[in-house]
Amino acid sequence: MSTSPERRYADRIEEFSDRHPHVVDVVLVAALMGCASLGSMLTLPGADPPDQDGTAAAFMGVACLALLKHRRHPRVAVVVSAACTVTVIALGYLLTPLLLAPVMAALYWLATLTDRPTTRAYGLATMVAVTVAAAISDSMDHLSLLLRTIGPFFWLLLPLAAGNMTRLRRAYLQAVQARAEHAERTREEEARLRVTEERMRIARELHDVVAHHLALANAQAGTAAHLVLTSPQQSQKILTDLTGTTSSALRELKATLGLLRQNGDPDSAPLEPSPGLARLPELVSACASAGVTVTVTTTGEPQPLSPGVDLTAFRIVQEALTNVTKHATTEAATVGLSYSDSRLLITVVNDGPAAAGAGPAPGAGALHGFGVMGMRERAHSIGGELRAGPRPDGGFEVTTALPLQPYGAGERATP
Repeated sequence: MSTSPERRYADRIEEFSDRHPHVVDVVLVAALMGCASLGSMLTLPGADPPDQDGTAAAFMGVACLALLKHRRHPRVAVVVSAACTVTVIALGYLLTPLLLAPVMAALYWLATLTDRPTTRAYGLATMVAVTVAAAISDSMDHLSLLLRTIGPFFWLLLPLAAGNMTRLRRAYLQAVQARAEHAERTREEEARLRVTEERMRIARELHDVVAHHLALANAQAGTAAHLVLTSPQQSQKILTDLTGTTSSALRELKATLGLLRQNGDPDSAPLEPSPGLARLPELVSACASAGVTVTVTTTGEPQPLSPGVDLTAFRIVQEALTNVTKHATTEAATVGLSYSDSRLLITVVNDGPAAAGAGPAPGAGALHGFGVMGMRERAHSIGGELRAGPRPDGGFEVTTALPLQPYGAGERATP
């Protein structure tokens, strides 16, 4: 965006005025004194100048010196300069723009530094006073009343309009600067919020991966140790499955932690696809090797899921079966998938004793673990619902309803 030379010069003058206000005021007052002195010497052709040269010079000097206080007292500067100018006009001096220079400057600064009602009141009073003085002055008797009054009116209207424009421009620049600062603060807050959300998401993924695979590995190792003497072949098979469990854990950990190392480099190694319900058979097989038989039932016509819903469904089932492996005393669990037109209903049930369900006791989930809390957060993040608790006839049940398409448009599916 290019800037005109006139605008650059104006900006430089404003910057210098802001840095050295008193120097600028003294220079302007000296220039206005020169204009007023020259204006007091002007007369119409064939007319004699008034005899009160000293008096006029004194009044115009006071009018100019009053402008030195225009920054703190703009109203006083207008009143003093207007009174002195009206007095000089009443003495018979010719009304010219040079003679009006001090009061014009005072009106400009008044319009720049004060609000609109103040500018309107003082500006109108000054214009009326000067116009009346010009109408009754003897210096322009040969001119009509209209010509004697219309000139001062428009000359005094110019600084008021220019001052209003300057005030509006400054207000606009301040508003633009305030919006820019607000946008900068908003961007910083949004960035911090995104970082926090990303940390929470990665922490949730790590919890699901580590808790599930370590629970399975622990159960498999315990089962193998129990069967190593009585059933060596079955123990060997379980140890083989343990190797697969640990390898899967390492792959998912690598994929999850790889997110922290992504720098946008196109040559960086690609990440594995996000897990979904297609990997449910692997999950069932891993639980079987840990001594828990999982039965999967599907009702309704299976429908394609969005990546976020697919990942959420898999992680909820994974966490629920992990809780069965760690906490439940039963050796069987049931996973039910029910598809409808707009949602997927997932139910994970085990038939253990009522006192030892596959999850925390009522009210203990928030105090002793993050499994149920993490599942509920996952379901809510895509517009779903989740309920978890002991069953009346024993065991534990986790039920979640997930929309086939998430409510949030900005869904991301990352492992």
